Amino acid sequence: MENTFEKEIPRIIGKYSSGNKGPLLFVTGGIHGNEPSGVKALITVFKELEKTKPEIKGTIVGIAGNKKALNKNKRYIDEDLNRTWTEENVEKNQPDTHEEREMFEIIEVLKEQSKGDFTKRYFLDCHTTSSASLPYVSVQEVNDNDAWAHKFPTYIIRGFSDIITGDIDHYLSRIGMTGFVFEAGQHTDKTSEENHEGVIWLALKEACDLDLSKISTYPECVDRFVKKNAPPQKTFEIIYRHGLEDSDEFKMEPGYENFQKIKKGELLAKQNGNEVKSEWDAYVFMPLYQAQGNDGFFVVKEV
Repeated sequence: MENTFEKEIPRIIGKYSSGNKGPLLFVTGGIHGNEPSGVKALITVFKELEKTKPEIKGTIVGIAGNKKALNKNKRYIDEDLNRTWTEENVEKNQPDTHEEREMFEIIEVLKEQSKGDFTKRYFLDCHTTSSASLPYVSVQEVNDNDAWAHKFPTYIIRGFSDIITGDIDHYLSRIGMTGFVFEAGQHTDKTSEENHEGVIWLALKEACDLDLSKISTYPECVDRFVKKNAPPQKTFEIIYRHGLEDSDEFKMEPGYENFQKIKKGELLAKQNGNEVKSEWDAYVFMPLYQAQGNDGFFVVKEV
């Protein structure tokens, strides 16, 4: 999957309603600029909606995240946009970095798009991972997020947002929206775009009562995710985060994939010349295989 976009991406990738009262479904892609598949999936979904004009309840809005980083195929410009959404940053109302400017722009778009008589407000934040991965949902256990996440057929991770602060799903949950992060697979894997498209269609079905059979690309657009790529639903919780300082020299041992089983005593990585070994019989989660990032890996257990 090519990462570069030929022209600048608009902030609002698309907006669709058939004029019926219902919820707002706010879908974000490309919060990290090296993760384009959510943006590409949104472009595909809105093309299909405009072509077939199906009835839905409410409105779906698709948003591009870190626009400048997307055009440069870089994770971020000054700092990670998925760590800027702290209460302190949001309240100061004065951007100090490129990513804070993008954050305030997205907040303004959300405020504008939230005007109206919506029955509920949902969000879906689309991401990919640096290592090979099965698709999964990452959910913060607040509001009715967890019950909503369990309507979707894949692995579910609880607790990631409780360890990492300043991510967009923290902010959206804090302002009373219901939703989760969807990690579709590895950054450049073509199945990631398929999975993002599939989960957006399922969110439209669950939130906005879309009859999927009215879509000309159905069932392939959903089946590629649900039947071909997604594992059976299981729920995991994070038990450990291996955090990194910017000055650390960190190298994950090669070949680890998300949700790979690990044994106690197993060599996972080298950090500043020292071996990092597993203290658990569990599963490795989000092993770091890219230059930028402050999370070396996580350890998760099945609930």
